[in-house]
Amino acid sequence: MKISILGCGRWGTFLAWYFNKIGYDVLLWGRKTSDKLRSLQDERENAYVKLADTIQLSYSLEQALSFSKDIVIAIDEQNLRNLMENILKSNYKDNNIILSMKGLENKTGKRLSEVANEYLLNASKIAILCGPGHPSEIVRGIPTCMMVDSSNETLKKQVAKNFSSDLIQFHIGTDLVGNEVGAAAKNVIGIAAGILDGIGLSSLKGILMVIGTKEIAELIYNMGGNAASVYGLSCLGDYQSTLFSEHSNSVSFGIALAHRKQFTKHVPGIDTSNAIIRLCAIYNLQLPLLYNINKIINNEADCTSLVEILLQAKD
Repeated sequence: MKISILGCGRWGTFLAWYFNKIGYDVLLWGRKTSDKLRSLQDERENAYVKLADTIQLSYSLEQALSFSKDIVIAIDEQNLRNLMENILKSNYKDNNIILSMKGLENKTGKRLSEVANEYLLNASKIAILCGPGHPSEIVRGIPTCMMVDSSNETLKKQVAKNFSSDLIQFHIGTDLVGNEVGAAAKNVIGIAAGILDGIGLSSLKGILMVIGTKEIAELIYNMGGNAASVYGLSCLGDYQSTLFSEHSNSVSFGIALAHRKQFTKHVPGIDTSNAIIRLCAIYNLQLPLLYNINKIINNEADCTSLVEILLQAKD
């Protein structure tokens, strides 16, 4: 079997390593301006994985699309729209598009599968991957479970079967909206967890999880999903990796906020937080915790304001 991975950052290179390990022929694509892909061409490794010589590296999007019918996208979620435009210009031939990233589009509040579907006009060709897992842990042999979901029953069953291994078991989701929104929104809660770490109040993470889960469930419900999906792998099941792990960029960014330091790595929860505020206006929602986190992110509130929100909230 063959597979193309679009995106050569931390998660994209891990996926290239993973699929090669379970027996796929792999092509890993990066932009022509990508220093990361150039470094991989020279060194065949980064801080997370060492890539086998059999993994192809390419700057050609057309080559990536012709290499495999299955295209896994793992890029900065805010760049998806631009990539989809380029995919249509690069000899797209009805490939399956599998989105392995978590977030909501900042400018519109749309789910990423909605963004992709604007260009493909065929939702049956789109699936998402979500759930817990850090490359540095999985490459050491620590197993995990993830989820695949889609409006296409055949596609998600096929992906779950073909992508599963002893390292990652892929479960089949039943709520594309709920799983996609939950996976995105929990990254915002991860930022709040880092803030609590940064101000020395990690003990409040339990309250944070209760209130955060409740607000995300309300958001999912109003967007047309099943509120109970918040308790699945995409959200609650990913809390350990997002709220407690030393490898979580969400937590590290929250700590940096509390200490008023710069943080340069990609944090999907930042743009997702802004998108959620847009959605609150659209659906007339009152989500005090998520609103407060957004104010802190945008330097409109002090980090300590999070404590008051948590202690006064009703579960």
